[in-house]
Amino acid sequence: MNKVIAKVENLSHKYSRDWAIRDINFEVFNRGILGLLGSNGAGKSTTMNILCGVINQTEGNAFIDGINMRSKPVEAKKLIGFLPQKAPLHIELTVDEYLTHCAHLRSIPKVEIPDALERAKAKCGISHFSKRVLRNLSGGYQQRVGLAQAIIHNPKLVVLDEPTNGLDPNQIQEVRKLIKEIAEDRAVILSTHILSEVQATCDHIVMIEQGTIVFSDSMYAFNNYIAPNSLIMEGEVLPSKEELLNVPHIEKVEIINSNKIRLRFSNADHITQTLIHKSVEKGWDLKEIYLEKTDLDGVFAQLSGKA
Repeated sequence: MNKVIAKVENLSHKYSRDWAIRDINFEVFNRGILGLLGSNGAGKSTTMNILCGVINQTEGNAFIDGINMRSKPVEAKKLIGFLPQKAPLHIELTVDEYLTHCAHLRSIPKVEIPDALERAKAKCGISHFSKRVLRNLSGGYQQRVGLAQAIIHNPKLVVLDEPTNGLDPNQIQEVRKLIKEIAEDRAVILSTHILSEVQATCDHIVMIEQGTIVFSDSMYAFNNYIAPNSLIMEGEVLPSKEELLNVPHIEKVEIINSNKIRLRFSNADHITQTLIHKSVEKGWDLKEIYLEKTDLDGVFAQLSGKA
């Protein structure tokens, strides 16, 4: 059963005279990954800092498992794990020394620290590096240590700010897989401006632009936000442009190559069925027909008003 772990209500904040965010509302549930998406300067960091208790908002409320962050910040913060864009590592320490230090900061009872360390290290795949000095780890494994410190106290909410920034492609894949595993038994917020990151990891998206929410829905809904207005036809011998332009609602025909054509249309209702029927009627050698989806960059541009 889904349970709300984090919630912001009518959240607004201004620096000096200017509002950084205005009337932000969303909920985060106990499992899965919510992507906080937006351009640089859109208001993601302000929202995240308020939710984590780094700054106090001008208006509105932020709750962690029902606890108001403003009125009971210590209790609320105990339920949060946070990994900033640059992991706060003490690179002269070993993995165990660093995580023990983090456990003390999180007020984990001394007798429970060894078990907490082992659980966090096992979850993040770093048990075999327990005695390794942090400066001698690769970027990917340093990020794993950063994730381990974020979950060492078994928080209900983990907040990640650009968690794959600066990693190579293989390290990115490994960290994404780890984030998904962490989200199997807790809520995760992933703040980023990288569309591929959202597509690869997130279940739900909240997109902020110029301080307000412009989209809040599932990844599927984001992918399908803009209705398609073109399709691709493939075949050995395709009809002429003139024949295709005579089909109702076909507005433009683009020849991609001798076996592939793009058709742009004004009305999507039954357009594929119409073309299939025409193919049978006219004897076109049609092998494949499919709608083209707008890519993520196109969706992002439209939502951010930059299309």
